[in-house]
Amino acid sequence: MTNQPTVLFVCVHNAGRSQMAAGYLRHLAGDRITVLSAGSAPGDKVNPVAVQAMAEEGIDIGGALPTILTTGAVQESDVVITMGCGDTCPIFPGKRYEDWVLEDPAGQGIDMVRGVRNEIKRRVQALVRDVDDSLAAGRRS
Repeated sequence: MTNQPTVLFVCVHNAGRSQMAAGYLRHLAGDRITVLSAGSAPGDKVNPVAVQAMAEEGIDIGGALPTILTTGAVQESDVVITMGCGDTCPIFPGKRYEDWVLEDPAGQGIDMVRGVRNEIKRRVQALVRDVDDSLAAGRRS
């Protein structure tokens, strides 16, 4: 990994799960990690219930816009985390890939979305620790 790793979160519509994950990573990692998010078939706007759930955590994702997934975004990322995009996500050798199986919050109520949000938070916290540990190990070698 480079001194400033890049993490890309991908879900189908880039309107819920990937946007919440990106919001958490920006919040928790600050400027230590470059954060990208994209979708294989991006929606028109971020899911308003996801925006509400993240606002409860003090994180504003209301200004985010769903973005189309490009091979360039995957190529420039050190870590690519997919969330239900299936076979539509391009794969490149040497990248770290994870697939986070999470329920899709599209069309769901706030209680369900809070559950997805909380699971995303737990996974992003673990990811930040892992990336920080990898960076520290790289500085020692």
